[in-house]
Amino acid sequence: QVQLVESGGGLVQAGDSLRLSCAASGRAISTYAMGWFRQAPGKEREFVAAISAYGSNTNYADSVKGRFTISRDNAKNTVYLQMNSLKPEDTAVYYCAADSSFRPSYSYPPKFLDEYDYWGQGTQVTVSS
Repeated sequence: QVQLVESGGGLVQAGDSLRLSCAASGRAISTYAMGWFRQAPGKEREFVAAISAYGSNTNYADSVKGRFTISRDNAKNTVYLQMNSLKPEDTAVYYCAADSSFRPSYSYPPKFLDEYDYWGQGTQVTVSS
């Protein structure tokens, strides 16, 4: 049983930065691929970024490449999403997710919702123009 708790969301202006954190408890997540997803009002939940076990590989949505960075600190059992140059279209509830499929560490982490087993409750990010 893994519990995930997101934090760090808030209200910012376009061009500002935020760092989201996802703290895991219940078991170590060092062998899990971890992902960030977001859901804007009236839209489907979409992939944002993912990182493989041990942090060797990452995937990003095209819309956030060059602006967002996913990282992990397995000693703290925590995953981060650094968001720079925020835009109004980044406004959404951001969710942290864990993939317990025990994928090889050299594999690229998945970007599909159905690949993930555990989800946090989300944190709101609002970017004003």
